[in-house]
Amino acid sequence: MIKAVNIQKKYGDLQVLKGVDLHIQKGEIVSIVGPSGAGKTTLLQILGTLDVQSNRKETSLLINSTDVISLNDKALAKFRNDHIGFIFQFHQLLPEFTALENVCIPAFIKKTPRNAAETRAKELLEFLGLSHRYHHKPNELSGGEQQRVAVARALMNKPSIIFADEPSGNLDSESADNLHKLFFELRDKFGQTFVIVTHNEELAEMADRKLTMVDGRIIK
Repeated sequence: MIKAVNIQKKYGDLQVLKGVDLHIQKGEIVSIVGPSGAGKTTLLQILGTLDVQSNRKETSLLINSTDVISLNDKALAKFRNDHIGFIFQFHQLLPEFTALENVCIPAFIKKTPRNAAETRAKELLEFLGLSHRYHHKPNELSGGEQQRVAVARALMNKPSIIFADEPSGNLDSESADNLHKLFFELRDKFGQTFVIVTHNEELAEMADRKLTMVDGRIIK
């Protein structure tokens, strides 16, 4: 599913990632933990193709057997939209759109016909217990509901893998617990693969594997 070798990242003189190797199997839920500044989010962004490693000629990153480093910007954007979903701490829903419209956005980017996109979005929102919220805008939803809409949006194009960055960090404990359980339901129902950066120890321990980052490296 994901095979990363010698991922490094520098910002000027600051080396944030110092040669990370990572192999994640299909259907795994992997948590990444560590202190602030360890490089967790930077690694997640590179794995998710939102950022690029500093040593492109000395590394490799395969996702679904595709060498993403070799893709040009247009091909990479298409690959990202087709194969990768993202969930962030702050849901990043567009406030002027309804829940249904927010979920449909990845499909519209893919040029999926509106009827097909809306059908898929409604199925996801129903699965997530939000069938009564199709036409509500984000400011009319609770924090937990907003994050479930963000999960539906991440699932819209049936991605191979979902990257989540502190997905429950902005939720109360009950909503966070419900979201954590949801990830495992999605894995069991859809065979979804998750890579989750989190400070939530309960979520980290629930994962199939917990990886710890310290000072730009994954430690054993």
